[in-house]
Amino acid sequence: MSKIAILFPGQGVQAVGMGKELAEQIPACRELFDRANDVLGFDLAHICFEGPNEELTKSNHAQPAIFVVSAAAYAALKNERPDLQPAAMAGLSSGEWAALYAAGAVSFEDTLRVLEARGRFMQAACEQSAGGMLSVIGLTLEQLQSIADQCAIQIANLNSPEQTVLSGPIEGIEKAEGVAKEAGAKRAIRLNVAGAFHSRLMEPAAEQLKEFLAGIELSAPTVPIVSNVKGAPFESVDEIRELMVRQVTDSVRWVDDVQWIGGQGVTTYIECGPGKVLSGLVKRIDKQAAIHNIQDHATLTAVLEKI
Repeated sequence: MSKIAILFPGQGVQAVGMGKELAEQIPACRELFDRANDVLGFDLAHICFEGPNEELTKSNHAQPAIFVVSAAAYAALKNERPDLQPAAMAGLSSGEWAALYAAGAVSFEDTLRVLEARGRFMQAACEQSAGGMLSVIGLTLEQLQSIADQCAIQIANLNSPEQTVLSGPIEGIEKAEGVAKEAGAKRAIRLNVAGAFHSRLMEPAAEQLKEFLAGIELSAPTVPIVSNVKGAPFESVDEIRELMVRQVTDSVRWVDDVQWIGGQGVTTYIECGPGKVLSGLVKRIDKQAAIHNIQDHATLTAVLEKI
């Protein structure tokens, strides 16, 4: 059997109704939503299944909600294939916490607490400083770094060889949109986000998260987890604690993550969670890879047939 990597999506993939079918059909998945409601003190399951969308998109709801749906999708897979041994795991931004949970580095309850707090801290940072993000397609990394320096913004997400996201103060993003188009970008699109994620404007959130994580117990993962910050696996618990704080302000090196995983002989990727964003990005990075997604019973069945 080919080597398999498990991937977990981050904030932005949330959609009302996500996880409902898994919870209705698989008791182990329903249990995760029940536990989440108890830990958080509000009905996360209802927000996931019924909305409204305005509640689901709040960062302190979206981040734990996507995590629980992702954890449920992975639980459904492991329920059917308890012998499955992933060669690696990775998550995009907040999804990295789902990977750490799935690899046994942090408890389900603590992951929920971290993501609710992380989302709250990030939302507060967004409200403190006006920022934005710009998706650019068709420029080299050198061109993008030059634009970032020129406009006093940062490279936030290295999503694929073609697509990179810039982040920073709103005036810098507005300037960068024009500069990128003049430089020959195929597309330069402002993202509909609350603020400048993965930039210096998130430093207040990072400081608060660092203090919060001091009270969270972390362990060595049982599977290599590829860090967004370094594009290679975490090497120690102390490094997890350090880089998961830096991840809030640093670039997400997703291309490096996928290339490292592919370098270990992985040919099959399973994205666990809502949407297919990561599946699309992996296709652009590793065109030979087999890519699957689990977000409901039909996709679970399809994956089980193929692996």
